[in-house]
Amino acid sequence: MHDVVIRNGLIVDGTGAAPFEGDVAIENGKIVQAGGKVAARGAEEIDARGQIVAPGWVDIHTHYDGQVTWDPFLSPSGWHGVTTVVMGNCGVGFAPVRPDKRDWLIALMEGVEDIPGSALAEGIRWDWESFPEYMDALDRMPRALDIGTQVPHGAVRAYVMGERGADNEVATAEDIARMAAIVEEGARAGALGFSTSRTRLHRAVDGRVVPGTFAHAEELMAFGRALARAGHGVFELASDLTLSEEEDHALEDGEFDWMRRLSVELGIPVTYLLIQNAAQPAKWREFLTRTAEAVAGGARITAQVGARPIGFMFGLQGTLHPFVSHPTYRTIRHLPLAERMAIMRDPEFKARVLAEKSAVKEPFIRRTLEAFDNMFPLGDPPDYEPTVDKSIAAIAARQGRDPTEVAYETLLERNGEELLYSPSANYVDRNIDSLGEMLDHPNTVLGLSDGGAHCGLICDASTPTYLLTHWVRDRTRGRRMTLERAVQLQTSGSAAMYGLNDRGKLKPGYKADVNVIDFDNLLLRPPVMAFDLPAKGRRLLQQAVGYTATIASGQVTYRNGEATGAMPGKVVRGPQAA
Repeated sequence: MHDVVIRNGLIVDGTGAAPFEGDVAIENGKIVQAGGKVAARGAEEIDARGQIVAPGWVDIHTHYDGQVTWDPFLSPSGWHGVTTVVMGNCGVGFAPVRPDKRDWLIALMEGVEDIPGSALAEGIRWDWESFPEYMDALDRMPRALDIGTQVPHGAVRAYVMGERGADNEVATAEDIARMAAIVEEGARAGALGFSTSRTRLHRAVDGRVVPGTFAHAEELMAFGRALARAGHGVFELASDLTLSEEEDHALEDGEFDWMRRLSVELGIPVTYLLIQNAAQPAKWREFLTRTAEAVAGGARITAQVGARPIGFMFGLQGTLHPFVSHPTYRTIRHLPLAERMAIMRDPEFKARVLAEKSAVKEPFIRRTLEAFDNMFPLGDPPDYEPTVDKSIAAIAARQGRDPTEVAYETLLERNGEELLYSPSANYVDRNIDSLGEMLDHPNTVLGLSDGGAHCGLICDASTPTYLLTHWVRDRTRGRRMTLERAVQLQTSGSAAMYGLNDRGKLKPGYKADVNVIDFDNLLLRPPVMAFDLPAKGRRLLQQAVGYTATIASGQVTYRNGEATGAMPGKVVRGPQAA
């Protein structure tokens, strides 16, 4: 008898091959048969007739570094069929750490990733100092899915250089040697790589950019050599090369130069974040061309791209909305939502708010909060590729009203939980055709879900579900993606980036991470604000309907979106053989 048998499903095996009908059998946490009819019974039988059967999703760009210490389910990712996450991205994380730098690392994560510092302060237990001790601490906690992590540059610099590192001073030869030793130690303990931030967009609460942002090439090369000595590891970076909206060709040339050198000379895979931004709307194609040229020259460089626009969610319970800085609104912003709504519906109060101007000083945020031609009611189900005629400005023009009034009233819809969606990166052309091209490129990998991060403003951890609902099934504004390609991107494709070759395919001998999905009825719910983090911290959460079962290491961890309590998850230490 098998442990689990999934019968009569449409198997999408993760290789990119065409789907086929058949059964899947699981024993001892492994796939033993995928396809054909399984003769023996299973201790648990799942009828997948009319549904798809695919590998568990592998999400390689998350920020669960703090949440992972208290939440065994890593919601919302677990709700969306994710069975493996990789965290420690963008140079931020919580190890190594000296006791007197704990609060500083929290402030760094809060500033860069918009995770409530109070939640991190209350939730993290800090039973580690070194990076190997951090991994051991994670190992001691039961969990529903597998986790892998990377050594973050910011924490390493703070640990070795203290305030000099936090201030981005130039590292001495001794500093570099000590930091490289920590990176090597982390990789030998099982870290999947090293990450750094090279963008001015990433700043701590105190306004300082992430340690390492301006690190010289010799420092970065030393970390690459540390990974090479350990025998494995990906070098991940967020860079102004592609994230900044300012032209900086010197930076562009310098970044590509050390990335290419590091990969060619040391054999290290490099992955950088790639987006389309308004200042350089076609620049991403040049970056992919340069990446392809580097790969042709022997480099292992991969651009990491998203599946939908990076968009801000403006709501009455979130971090921002168009009236958040208006003096009259600020007098009630501390009140519970129901009380605020009652006051906001008063015509006199509304008139006072609308007569005022924003007090936001930061130019980018101010422009974004006033760009009503690029602000849309998100709706239910949420629309992440809205047409121009659905914008707040377009609605206002049709109704002969001021867009600020339309935005104000929209925020009060759905019992005050409606969100105004402001797509930023990857939506310059008012569609996501550019993302389709990026995802089709041979030198890209799917990432950028940012699971666990941007709690009050962005909610993209549902990206795995969106890839199926929108790109495969529902898109009407351009070409769609085949089901087999969408599955491959977030299974064997993403797993291979970090050498996790034991998962991502439904083939005999592979890890039994499986999703059974009612594809025809798969649905994304709109994000809602929850106050369920430690210290009642807030975060946007988004659920899905249609995941019949998620299986991790052969155990059913979710049925119809509800956790079963099974805890087969492990800390993934280093690459895994096929």
